[in-house]
Amino acid sequence: MKILKSSFIMAAVMSVLMLTGCSNNENKNENGNDCQAQNSEVVSFDEVLMTRRSVRRYDASKTITEEEVRELLISTQEAPSWANQQPSKYYVAMSPEKVEAVANLVGERNKQNIAGAPVLIVSTFEKGKSGFFQGEPANEVGDGWGAYDNGLSNAYFILKARAKGFDTLIMGMRDSDALRTLFNIPENEAIMAVISLGYRADEPKQPKHRPLEEIAQFF
Repeated sequence: MKILKSSFIMAAVMSVLMLTGCSNNENKNENGNDCQAQNSEVVSFDEVLMTRRSVRRYDASKTITEEEVRELLISTQEAPSWANQQPSKYYVAMSPEKVEAVANLVGERNKQNIAGAPVLIVSTFEKGKSGFFQGEPANEVGDGWGAYDNGLSNAYFILKARAKGFDTLIMGMRDSDALRTLFNIPENEAIMAVISLGYRADEPKQPKHRPLEEIAQFF
């Protein structure tokens, strides 16, 4: 009984510590995509971190469902935010018309990079929430905390996406005024990034990283 109990506890712990990934070899879903959560390989969090890339070539033959995008966006709600203000908002383009409209607003180079991505998402945050106390900035950063929280939320999104076998590219070059009009985004929201979501067409190279000694000091 003790052995069975220990095995059960270990299985429960492993299910919490591991994320679900996707095999690139077999098990296609009804959209012709690689498997998602069901019938898939188990991927460690370290593997998610190591395989996530800013992808600039997408497989146009593969699609993503609204249900799958919703699952990714639900994961962003687990991200921490200032006093749990949860300032991040997302505007999701999935129809061919909306995707094309957004693609035309991120610059010619980005447009080429995201060709074939079936989903484009505009990320914003509500101003005057994170970083504020009783309506006044709590410190010199002010609404910068809203951008900080939005970045954390986006990080959860792209990591969850990679765990599910998807790929992303975060783009800061965009026409914010035109995007605001396209999605009727309120003026009290700051438009941050446009995020492409799809499947990589090839394996992107790993960029070089700065030595730890250049980014951290220990005292």
